[in-house]
Amino acid sequence: MRRIQNAAVLFVLFASNLAAAPTCDSLTSLAIPNVTIVSAAPTTASPGRGARTLPVFCRVLATARPVADSEIRFEVWLPAPDAWNRKFVGTGNGGYSGALGYREMETALERGYATAGSNTGHEGDDLKFGLGHPEKINDWAFRAVHAMTDAAKLIVRDYYGHFASHAYFTGCSTGGHQALSEAQRYPADYDGIVAGDPGNDRTRLNIGFLYSWLVAADLPSAKLPVLHRAAVAACDALDGLKDGLISDPRRCKFDPATLLCPSGDDATCLTASQVEAARKVYSGARNPRTGEQIFPGWIRGSETGWGAYFVGRPEPARLDFWRYWIFGDPAWDPRTFDFDRDAEFAESTLPQVNANDPDLTPFRKRGGKLISYQGWADPVVPPEDTIRYYEAVARATGNTGSFYRLFLAPGMAHCGGGEGPNALDALSALDAWVSKDNPPDRIVASHSSNGHIDRTRPLCPYPQIAKWNGKGSIDDAASFSCVNPR
Repeated sequence: MRRIQNAAVLFVLFASNLAAAPTCDSLTSLAIPNVTIVSAAPTTASPGRGARTLPVFCRVLATARPVADSEIRFEVWLPAPDAWNRKFVGTGNGGYSGALGYREMETALERGYATAGSNTGHEGDDLKFGLGHPEKINDWAFRAVHAMTDAAKLIVRDYYGHFASHAYFTGCSTGGHQALSEAQRYPADYDGIVAGDPGNDRTRLNIGFLYSWLVAADLPSAKLPVLHRAAVAACDALDGLKDGLISDPRRCKFDPATLLCPSGDDATCLTASQVEAARKVYSGARNPRTGEQIFPGWIRGSETGWGAYFVGRPEPARLDFWRYWIFGDPAWDPRTFDFDRDAEFAESTLPQVNANDPDLTPFRKRGGKLISYQGWADPVVPPEDTIRYYEAVARATGNTGSFYRLFLAPGMAHCGGGEGPNALDALSALDAWVSKDNPPDRIVASHSSNGHIDRTRPLCPYPQIAKWNGKGSIDDAASFSCVNPR
């Protein structure tokens, strides 16, 4: 009888706790070490661009201060309890920006996920925040996402009464870099991770921008479309299908010398110095004295995006990385970069800004799953570097197919855009892998024009490629199979 009475008391206490579950407004009283809940209120309005109306959610604004000089602002969005799918999604950022990924958070919320995003520990989009503030660099490099994740999980638990059944992270560009950093540094943070176009070898990526700017001084941005069309025309049919896309640009041996002007200069051709500049950009960053390869080149098919980073610009992209983070000199001249000393100096000065550790064994042993995707025509992150990291993980851990799959998208630029299918739902594929043990054998990507989908194509787990079956529309993913390359 006493056991029955005790059980009854426990049930009443449990029921009372459920009845007393916190409202959105009461989350401001939640105590989390080194975290301040600034506000919590129900809303349907997204703070992102476009004033988008969303299903009602609890918007929590908070600040984490894990170490002195840290001030990591983040938001947690909580769907109504009856709309929650019992899962959580952390979102990444772009570039060095302190802007939250509101678009990704909106998408996650509409699918029923609790979601969070951070400002990476600073405001704005320049790198001056790191000058004299090494802990803020650490926040950007790795700590902000982890601090956000720990706090967000507790906020989710407090609001719903239990932790999320699964936690995922999704990001592209710097968000992809953050994704790989999480898998490497904090393997227990997430059950599944999406890393798009990651640029995780950050120091050498910035060397790549600087080197390409130096060697491409004679190449005008107006010539890039000419170069691009010629490269695609030369290599389009290498996969046996003429569809305006280069399926594997590593097989493309297009030489810009085919565009050499017969005499003088013209808008439809390249001068000898412009030919040489394009060759060097394709070839990648090398030590001019020794010829040692430092970073892969920008691949054939990516030419139209070079103007945003190193062609026709008064200075290379991410010059402030060198001025404020490495040399501490706002007047530093990129033309003085010493390839014998400065590359090594940068890597030894700020190794934490890279996420290159290939040993993902702790993440794999926890059952973690990782999907990476990469545009073959990416003008920001050379796809060969993403492949290099994947292959390094394969060597370090063995069978990557059991927990890590890479998908390459022909004709896709950086995190979207480009002439090829460039919109994909990696999060759904990840959720199916983690929650249903259904590994992705293909992810269908689409291309749209004027708001209408005009082409779909399967993206295949590397090293497989999508091969046309010989019948059916070449613009329909159903007409393709994923096969091993010959």
